[in-house]
Formats: sequence, structure tokens, C-alpha cells
Amino acid sequence: MRIIFMGTPEFATPAIDSLIDAGHEIAAVFSQPDKPKGRGYSMTPPPVKVKAMEHNIPVYQPKSMRDGEALKIFREIKPDVGVVIAYGKILPQEILDAPKYGCINVHASLLPKYRGAAPIQWSVIDGESKTGVTTMQMDAGLDTGDMLLRSETDIAPDETAGDLHDRLSAMGAELIVKTLDALTKGELKPEKQDDSLTCYAKMLTKELCAVDWSRSAQEIHNQIRGLSPWPVATAVLEGKKLRLHRSAVSSLVVPEASCGEIILLEPFTVKCGSGAIELLEIQAEGKKRMLSADYLRGHKIELGTILQ
Repeated sequence: MRIIFMGTPEFATPAIDSLIDAGHEIAAVFSQPDKPKGRGYSMTPPPVKVKAMEHNIPVYQPKSMRDGEALKIFREIKPDVGVVIAYGKILPQEILDAPKYGCINVHASLLPKYRGAAPIQWSVIDGESKTGVTTMQMDAGLDTGDMLLRSETDIAPDETAGDLHDRLSAMGAELIVKTLDALTKGELKPEKQDDSLTCYAKMLTKELCAVDWSRSAQEIHNQIRGLSPWPVATAVLEGKKLRLHRSAVSSLVVPEASCGEIILLEPFTVKCGSGAIELLEIQAEGKKRMLSADYLRGHKIELGTILQ
């Protein structure tokens, strides 16, 4: 099929390779504009643009999809279908209708649950045991279109959002190929979403990072792994911010202690509202991320110290 591909971050890049390997023609790629990054604020292309350039695919980076220019490109290219994966822009109806078969989205959740910007992270933060990817016939709503195909996977108890991101990215690349294959064979059976089952996965902000040690060990563990690798859960140790990258729920019989109190150093264990949590990888203010055991070898911390 002749495709216009719309996507921006690393999550979307495996699908480009998979579609090309499956024999489809990606006639053009739309991606977000380059952004300044790093200490020098040099203009950096998004991962999808880099991947498209590897395959010599024309790339368009419009600031708006509503000024008529994007529609003009669509009409010139005459795609069979638009494939949209984490593009980051709301598409107007005229763009959704421009390809012969409309636009198909790959969404990183088992719709209708976790519509919105951060489905991977919220599925972990909320302690879900399963998630997956869904292909969807796009409409004008936010992740509200008819579902096409779904692929499900378990979420491991200690899996971070970053780990899960990479697995779902590969699953999405596989599922879009299966979806287009079923489309060409006339085998797709669109299914309307049950709006009563949905929940919204809002965008992550740094306001979500601070750990409340009065919560249960499992809830805090889910927060830490759901916010890894960004924006990263935080605590305050002796007046300085401590970033918490990896953790595990402790099997320790927890002694009487205050919430946030360090009750063991090997492994680095903190009392929670119920249970205790092991902090496996941390990052002190101004330092690199490291194993907690390595950090503690170079920093004397007393048992009974309270993390805020």
C-alpha cells in the first residue's frame, strides 16, 4: 500500500522498518519540527525524521495541519492510507478523510482504557497487570475511533515504563503490518469503543514526582517504575533531592518505624505507610545515576534517617 506515515518519537520508528520490510511504500513522512536540545541548544531532528532520512523518504514538518498546505501534499501524493503513531498533533477531518482508507493509529494501550498522551506510564503507575497495543480507525475525537486489532501483553511486577515502552513499540510495529494486511484482504471488523470503560492518561508533569511515604510500598513502587525514565520519582535526603530510578517491594518483616525512615542499608530499604521498599538505583543531586549500594559506599547515612 502507498502510505503517508505520521509520527515523531522513538516509539514510532520500528514501524517504519516493519512497513518497508512488508513491502509497503512509505511515500512521505510527517513529523514534528526539529527542537533545540542539549547544553548548546542545537536544533535536533525527531527520531522519526532521522529514520525516514535513512530510507530516503521525503519528510514534512509543518507547524500546522490546518492551513491547507498538508492537505495539498496529501492530495498530490494520493496515499492509500495514513499511518499515525505518536505524531503529537490533532489531525483535522479533512486530513483524516484524504487517504483512500482514511488514517489508522497505533495506540499503546488496550483501548478504550488509557486514551490520551501517556498510556504506558499510567498503566504502570496504576498497577495494571496487562496492557498492549491497539490499532484504530481514526476519527476527530481523542483516541475514540473504532478499534481494529489488539495485541496484549503482561506487565512484569518490576518493569519500568521505559522497559514497557520498548516492548510495546515493537508490538505496535508488528500490529500495524497485520492491520494493513487484513485491510487489503477485506478482513477487518471495526469495533466501536465502549466509552464507559475508558480512563484518560494525562500528560506527565514533574508535579507527579515527589513520593509520599505514607502510601503503601506497592503504590510507591508503581510510581517509581511508572515515572522511569522520565520525569523520575523524587525524595529529599538530608535537604537534597534524590531521584529514584528503580525499586522493589521488600519482603522484609517491617519493624516499627516512621514513614520514610531508612530501616536497612543493605539493601537500601525505606519504611512506607504499609510495607517497605528497596531503592535499587538512585541519583543524588548533581551526580550520575548509580546503584544504591555504590552510592552508600561513598556516603555515610545513618539508620533512622528520614526521607521526605
